[in-house]
Amino acid sequence: MTTTKLQILRLGLMFFSFTASNLLQDGLDLVLQGKEKKPDKMTDEEFAIIDKKAKAADFDLTGQLVWPGAELLNGYLTKNANMLQGCSVIELGSGVGITGVLCSRFCREVVMTDHNEEVLKILNKNIKLQESSDDSLCCAELKAEKLEWGNSDQLNHILQQRPEGFDLVLGADICFQQANVPLLFDTVEQLFRGRDQSKCKFILGYVSRAKVMDVMVIDEAIRHGLQINEVSGTRCNIKNHEGVIFEIATNH
Repeated sequence: MTTTKLQILRLGLMFFSFTASNLLQDGLDLVLQGKEKKPDKMTDEEFAIIDKKAKAADFDLTGQLVWPGAELLNGYLTKNANMLQGCSVIELGSGVGITGVLCSRFCREVVMTDHNEEVLKILNKNIKLQESSDDSLCCAELKAEKLEWGNSDQLNHILQQRPEGFDLVLGADICFQQANVPLLFDTVEQLFRGRDQSKCKFILGYVSRAKVMDVMVIDEAIRHGLQINEVSGTRCNIKNHEGVIFEIATNH
């Protein structure tokens, strides 16, 4: 049993997630019904082929799976739960919502976001499961909102309901398509605006699958005027890949 599954059981979390087989092949690792694919790190050429196929696909199942980065980020947050106490949190690319529900044990408000309508249905189902579980550990208000990175209208809608903004931005294993990385940091930059720069930060659970993406994530953060730092002691092997926690904040 994986660490993520153990954490879910210990916390008494209830989840609905998509189950299927033979999805997202071409070397992407996935955790699905307890089965794991463990490819070696892809070359930039292999990653480019997968990135191109992902862009051309007319469906998106990535948000309906539990990815290794969620295990990485959840482990980090569990060990550093004090950073969540009393915070308002927005999670980008929430998927089935495991990280967001974990945060609800400690935060005052958690907004989980995704761009995919099917994923949002799953998120809302999992929120209802939490609300009906009579779980005394869950103290935060849980919400699901549609958010496509770079979509100012959708982000403004979320922020209009919460003019004070958010204390923490979270993301777990959300860097897959190269075209989306600049949009991700556009969104993070907008979330930082008007916030207390000493408090607001972006915690990214990153799993390395290709050198081109490793470089791009750091370059885009810097290009957006953000400071990106590796959290000491978090680099580890997870599902046959190298994972790390990045802490990202403004340079000002």
